Amino acid sequence: MPIEIPFNPADAEKVIEDFIKTYVEVSGASGVVIGLSGGVDSAVVAVLCQRSLGKERVKCLFLPDRTTPKIDARHKDMLVKKFDLDCKEIEITDLVKSISERSPEKPDKIALANVKARLRMLFLYEYANATKGIVCGTSNKSELLIGYFTKYGDGGTDILPIGDLYKTQVFQLARHIGIPKEIIKKPPSAGLWRGQTDEKEIGISYDILDQILYGLELKLPLHDIAERIPVSIDVVKKVEGMIKGSQHKRRMPLIPKIGIRTIGLDWRSPVMEG
Repeated sequence: MPIEIPFNPADAEKVIEDFIKTYVEVSGASGVVIGLSGGVDSAVVAVLCQRSLGKERVKCLFLPDRTTPKIDARHKDMLVKKFDLDCKEIEITDLVKSISERSPEKPDKIALANVKARLRMLFLYEYANATKGIVCGTSNKSELLIGYFTKYGDGGTDILPIGDLYKTQVFQLARHIGIPKEIIKKPPSAGLWRGQTDEKEIGISYDILDQILYGLELKLPLHDIAERIPVSIDVVKKVEGMIKGSQHKRRMPLIPKIGIRTIGLDWRSPVMEG
């Protein structure tokens, strides 16, 4: 029997919209800045932010480079038109090339992909600073758990509204709020190099990955997870290893303990009030 992940899109929609509204109000920010990619994750986040805060308080940036699929630009335009989003576009190809040419070591494909993600983070934070807003990230729970994001790139954000939704749940929520089916059905891709897709790079479909992750969340025995999906126990162990190997991406830099209370270890303080 497959591992069913319970989910109510209407409930998730309300929780996320309340979260966005509360956080922005408590922080005193003017609104949010979102990197709009033409993909389903950023589409869902942008629409929920706009419903929660209103158009004037949601700013989007589309930051393509030469490897960005043309279909992503078309889907970005589709989203902007359908939902009346405020979106500006900045081409980053020349900046990526400039960094590559000046690097002490010529970046390989992965290093260059991380350069692109970190450049986008730079623009998002500059725009947020200039408009007195905060950066709203678009990573989902599946990506966060296995470390499928760039540290200080797309991982550099102030809030993550869909960070507790597995990718398959994001698809369900996208259908619920009316994201165009062309975007939902498109193979997920960060467009970091030509022909790149998320599932090809991860090596597992999101349907299988999310069942494994949910099984691990429930602390089910590894062999039970493998039998119920069903998949090889090696696939389950691979996912478990991805979670363990990417811990550093989900925490502050480690600090050796010297004082009575140490930041990131036992210095506890409220994240927010209200």
